[in-house]
Amino acid sequence: MFTGIVEEQGKISKITKNKMKVCVTVKADIITENLEVDDSVAINGICLTVVKKSKSDFSVEVVNETVTRTTLGKWLVGMTVNLERGIQLNGRLDGHMVQGHVDGTAKLINIRHFDDNMVMTFKTNEKITHLMVEKGSVSIDGISLTIASVERGIFSIALIPYTIKNTTIGNLKISGIVNIETDIIGKYIAKFIDEKSELSKNILNKWGYKI
Repeated sequence: MFTGIVEEQGKISKITKNKMKVCVTVKADIITENLEVDDSVAINGICLTVVKKSKSDFSVEVVNETVTRTTLGKWLVGMTVNLERGIQLNGRLDGHMVQGHVDGTAKLINIRHFDDNMVMTFKTNEKITHLMVEKGSVSIDGISLTIASVERGIFSIALIPYTIKNTTIGNLKISGIVNIETDIIGKYIAKFIDEKSELSKNILNKWGYKI
């Protein structure tokens, strides 16, 4: 489990592929101090397991299912990525609950600048925006962000200067593709309502909720 609070930006130093899996090596300065083999680490929002580690880098192995569902298939050597170690339950929980299980990808279609801030608008599958709510949380490339607006297949997020400077999203260009993970709480609620839609509508109306 993660929080979506990026600890540092690392750089991909090596990528090897075969028919069964992809191995990615990432250079990092901060998280390698306490990172161990078998630990979970989020790379651009994808939960992966460390299979090899040194003082200056670590490696993960990725199965094809993850490659096809995320942006990982487009990663290149030299690319900068967002990194976060798994949370410790005895620490503070900033951001929001992020599993590192990517729902799909989204394309950046518009950027608006407001002084030092900016608003980015993305296009994605309607099944993903169905799980979003305005002012709710979303993980974009492993960054915990607040949804400014959402409609069918389109959503926007507002960025403050700190996020722009300290994560990869500040370098994202129009048509850039990012990993998306919606809020786990919203997924459970949506599943319950979809399965019990007739019951929930009738009962909630009876209880005074107008839907």
